[in-house]
Amino acid sequence: MPTDLGYVMSQYVVHGTKFEAPKHYKVLEPIGQGAYGVVCSAKDEAEGETVAIKKIEDAFGHLTFAKRTLRELRMLRHLRHENLIDVRHVFLPGVMSTFEDIYVVSELMETDLASILRSSQLLTDDHCKFFLYQIMRGLKYVHSAQVIHRDLKPRNLLVNANCDLKICDFGLARIQQCQNQLPMTEYVCTRWYRAPEVLCSWSNYTMAIDIWSVGCIFAEMLTREPLFPGHNTRHQLTLIIHVLGTPRQEDLDKTLNDKCRSFIEALQLTEAIPLEELFSHASPSALNFLRKTLLFDPDKRSTVKQALQHSYLEQLYCPEDEPTRAPLDSTDFEFEHRKINKKSAP
Repeated sequence: MPTDLGYVMSQYVVHGTKFEAPKHYKVLEPIGQGAYGVVCSAKDEAEGETVAIKKIEDAFGHLTFAKRTLRELRMLRHLRHENLIDVRHVFLPGVMSTFEDIYVVSELMETDLASILRSSQLLTDDHCKFFLYQIMRGLKYVHSAQVIHRDLKPRNLLVNANCDLKICDFGLARIQQCQNQLPMTEYVCTRWYRAPEVLCSWSNYTMAIDIWSVGCIFAEMLTREPLFPGHNTRHQLTLIIHVLGTPRQEDLDKTLNDKCRSFIEALQLTEAIPLEELFSHASPSALNFLRKTLLFDPDKRSTVKQALQHSYLEQLYCPEDEPTRAPLDSTDFEFEHRKINKKSAP
């Protein structure tokens, strides 16, 4: 993904924001807007394809956002897979000494899983299986690189008209082997999809937090409603315990800090609700898959490999077509330990 200055640029105004792009990109329409900036669809007239261009405004104005942007671009430079978003190009407006914004060009996906779940569109069991398989297939590749995504949620699962699914937003991702040098205390994952050990600020968490998130996403696919829509951390834990029951003492001692443990122990002892009651239309195989992802003990949750081999996905499972890669080199992410500025741009 080359970074270029010196293109002849065209300028547009999108939602009141200046939007620049090289002339061979014909900006079509805005398709998204967030705290980071604006996303537009555009026609790449040089390649003859439609793409998405995200403008990251004032990319280096705040250290946290700067590191998040740099981390995502570094990650996606190395992670190439059919079920991960493909960054095609990065360009900067103006000249190197004065640029503030970064533009990222990626393949265009029509929607995301969150929008599908909120819509009236029919979602069959075959749809659920296909989406779930693609999530796990992409996650197998990510985890083989020793990367934890840390922010899996329906909004970060992009989908096109063919039901192809791609995982996006690697701004919070981390290499697992870096944990010893850099405790994982940064904001992680939208609350509804956070594993108990993350809610309770356990810093030495593992790839199992992604598996918990997948379980929450799958449950949402089955009912079209979030499973644990907590308003705050305490409410989130209360909702989890209401469904899964009070965790065993050994699970509390293993993964939770003193404050969280005291809060849970003060709650009324709760029996788990049978998943058959919550998901009355789901097959026994689907419920068994879900049960193995939503466990308090992260060491007892399914791994990606075990999830892919589960009977619920047996019609799609194809290990010969589930690529992996070598672990990423942590030295490419040494910027995590130091202050960064514009010269740190990828």
